[in-house]
Amino acid sequence: MTTPDFSFNPSTSGAAPSVVELYDASLRDGMQGLGLSLTAQEKLRVALELDKLGIAIIEAGFPASNPKEREFFSLLADVDLATSVVAAFGMTRRRDLAAADDPALQVLVDCFAPISTIVGKTWGLHLEKVVKVGRDDNLQIISDSVAFLRGEGKRVIYDAEHFFDAFRDDSAYALECLAAAVDAGAETVALCDTNGSSLPFQVAEATAAVVSTFGSRVRVAAHCHNDLECGVANSVAAVQVGASQVQGTMNGIGERTGNANLVSVIGALELGLDIRTLPEGRLARLTGTAHAVDELLNRTPDPSQPFVGRNAFAHKGGLHIAAVRTDATTFEHVDPSAVGNHRDLVISELAGRATVVEKAQVAGIPLQDGDAERVLERVKEREHGGFHYEAADASFELLLRRETGNYTSLCELESWRVIVERRADGVLATEATIKLHVDGQLVIRTAEGNGPVNALDAALREAIIQVHPHVADIELVGFKVRILDSDKGTGSRIRVLVDASDGVDTWGSIGVSPNLIEASWQALVDSLAFAVQGDRESAAIRDVAAELQTGAPAKA
Repeated sequence: MTTPDFSFNPSTSGAAPSVVELYDASLRDGMQGLGLSLTAQEKLRVALELDKLGIAIIEAGFPASNPKEREFFSLLADVDLATSVVAAFGMTRRRDLAAADDPALQVLVDCFAPISTIVGKTWGLHLEKVVKVGRDDNLQIISDSVAFLRGEGKRVIYDAEHFFDAFRDDSAYALECLAAAVDAGAETVALCDTNGSSLPFQVAEATAAVVSTFGSRVRVAAHCHNDLECGVANSVAAVQVGASQVQGTMNGIGERTGNANLVSVIGALELGLDIRTLPEGRLARLTGTAHAVDELLNRTPDPSQPFVGRNAFAHKGGLHIAAVRTDATTFEHVDPSAVGNHRDLVISELAGRATVVEKAQVAGIPLQDGDAERVLERVKEREHGGFHYEAADASFELLLRRETGNYTSLCELESWRVIVERRADGVLATEATIKLHVDGQLVIRTAEGNGPVNALDAALREAIIQVHPHVADIELVGFKVRILDSDKGTGSRIRVLVDASDGVDTWGSIGVSPNLIEASWQALVDSLAFAVQGDRESAAIRDVAAELQTGAPAKA
């Protein structure tokens, strides 16, 4: 593995650098996004994920703004990061205090983080309306703050707040603010599009002016927000005219509409412009890291996110799929594996025979003459009725098995009944009774639940667990309901999507009916039936037996 040389290389040419340093602000700026929160331990896990990806600088936040931040910095201080360097965030000194007397700056000095990132004012509007500080006083505040931290042995990054707004308002003064930081010893000046109000041509113009003026003395960074949906484009535009650091957040999290999405910036620079941002071999971690951060934030990864989304390399149209099978570059701008993602040839009413053949090969299902065509017609018929196999891989495989005679029956339904009773005291009682034929025997089971679906699920599992013990390991991890034809009001068809997992694999199943409970039943049955097809259940039983014999998990 080789690590890019992120050391500062002076430049005033305005040409794009060959290497760009990545600065991740997810744990500070990103956490200002609505509804986002992490514990100190979870923040540490994010930091470790970023380090494994190869991010050069991790902005950990304000070292002492609250007890959780103090705990996080304490945890982080005891961790040896392999690639990343930690930056602590703060502000320039207060206008009525000397830098050495400012408690917030002293916190940065006392912090273990070798880099201090401080934000200061640049835009006249803020000086007049917000902090009420004169322009000359503001320059002195910037200079004093940077010089103090440098004198205490800190590397200093100066974040010029609202820089692009300031540059459009008064470019000479905006550059004076940067000069104050540069002359005092800042190693990097970050040009912040704090309002997210700039377009790529405006960012390029201002960044080029900064590179031309200061590029021989300091690193120039771009810190963009996404209010105009230009966060990534603005970051790339800044790099193209000489910026050699990009600040952003994982998956674009952040206040309002978010920050520049560092995931997409990495993909665009590495694969679009051949500019190194990560150590060699780390780019393939991009998808896993992006999803891990979302999971820690309790967010569902965006399926349509560029590079790392589930749909980023999904192909649905039959002609597209045929072309991709011949030469993937016909409809893919990069190899999915380069960023740790994978290609998905989606089964749907738009798919062709080749998709059915590929899905059968993956599932290990042999096809006879005419099978693929018959399955395809069945898919079209079912999707016309509201089924949606893109998100229900398990239900599609079961359809494929039923149509080709490779289906292992979970059970045969005789009847089910659900009773929901709301009592005067507010208690809601739900009971489900099912009659099934399991392995040739009639089984009747009754179970209670916190709702009709939960009760049916419990009764179904009780009925089949003796014959199919593997179902005890299967949990429902997702349940989604959608109305398909809302113009029919309460008589509309309902689509239910269920995600199930055995702790190793996760799969999706589907049900469609005008009756919500029936649609749920269909999806529930498919979610469990999928687990007993082929050698899945026998393999799971072997794993359990091995674990019991050895006392150690059979699977990693």
